[in-house]
This record gives sequence, structure tokens and C-alpha cells, in this order.
Amino acid sequence: MTAPATRIRNATTTAASGSRQRRCIASGRRFDPAQLVRFVLSPDGAVLADVGGRLPGRGMWLEARREAVELALSKQSFARAAKRQVQVEPDLADRVEGLLAGRCLEGLGLARRAGQAVTGFERVRVALQTSEVAILLAAADAAADGRRKLTALARAMIGGCPEVALFSRSELSLALGRENVVHAALLPGGLADRLALDVDRLAGFRLWDGRMCNDFGTQSGAQ
Repeated sequence: MTAPATRIRNATTTAASGSRQRRCIASGRRFDPAQLVRFVLSPDGAVLADVGGRLPGRGMWLEARREAVELALSKQSFARAAKRQVQVEPDLADRVEGLLAGRCLEGLGLARRAGQAVTGFERVRVALQTSEVAILLAAADAAADGRRKLTALARAMIGGCPEVALFSRSELSLALGRENVVHAALLPGGLADRLALDVDRLAGFRLWDGRMCNDFGTQSGAQ
């Protein structure tokens, strides 16, 4: 069984703790905006996911979990919040997952171009030994032995760091501009901070083989 990856949320959402909390329209609970996904209505009343928080219009917020979106659909929460008829696609949770994944992979590309990402097992190992690493990344199908070695080295050298295993090799390779990327690492900085928040939200939506991912890539119920 693959060792559980470190949760990022507890360590990073405090960075946004000064933000005013928002209410999830499905559950009624209040959360930091970093733990939510914002939705707006298009001019014709279609519900749009605004994962970057930039679209105009009055925001409607849901906890960043697939179950929260499904609950909102079953309770007609968007229509209630908007106080009007709305158009909601039945695959909205899948669409949110795709948007969040795209945002994460875009962030990895930015980190590569900024010189804040390293790829390959040996380069990651050297980075852990010689500099501070903010986030470890491993392909979802990476060998457990390689992940264990880098996790152990991170604990020994820097006291551990968050580990993300939500992306396939092809996704990592395309985002990082290298072939067959299995292991990578992000160095500390604003891009790593942004990725930490985005993958935390993505973890609430991503499915592998029909099962939810927990702790950034460890499948619930996996043995």
C-alpha cells in the first residue's frame, strides 16, 4: 500500500485566514475561501465554476468536495441562492475537477519556467539534500518504493514536506515539459503556495478508478 501523502490544507489555509469566511450554499457551514469553490451565473442563467475567483457576478460558494456539488444539485441550492431559475449541468462536479486540474497543471508550468521546479528522481533527491523543498510530486502510478525513499529523505533532511500524487505521468510530463516525469519537486515561493491551495481543492474532486482520492492520491479503500 502506498504511504499516505501529507495533507497540505492544515499547513496552508492559515495563509488566507484573514479572509472573510463564506457560507457553503449546500451545507450551510462556513469556510475559509481557500477551502471553497466559487460559482457565478452567466447572463443566461447558467451556473459557471470560477476556480480562479475572477469572474464577474455575485458569488455562490461550495465546499471543495465532489459530495458538496452533488448535494447542491439534489437540493437545488444554486436556484435557492440565486433566487431565480438557473441552468446546471449534471456533470458539474466533473467540470470543476477538470478546471481545478488545469489550474494546477498551469501552475506547474509556471514553476518550471520560473526555475522553481525540478524533475527526475535524482534531481529531486539532490534538491532535498541541498535546498529546501516545498512540495514533492509523484505520478499517481509511481512505484511505491521510489515514493517511500523520497518521503523518508524529506523527513530526514527537512522534517518532511507535503506530497502530491494526483496527476498521471502524462499530465506531469506535459506540464513540466519533460518526457516520462514520475517524480518532481517545487521549491519554496509563491507558485508553490498557490499550488498547495489548488491541489487541496482538487483532492476533493479527483477520482481514480471510480474511487475518491484521499491525501492527494492515496485512494480511499486502497489496500
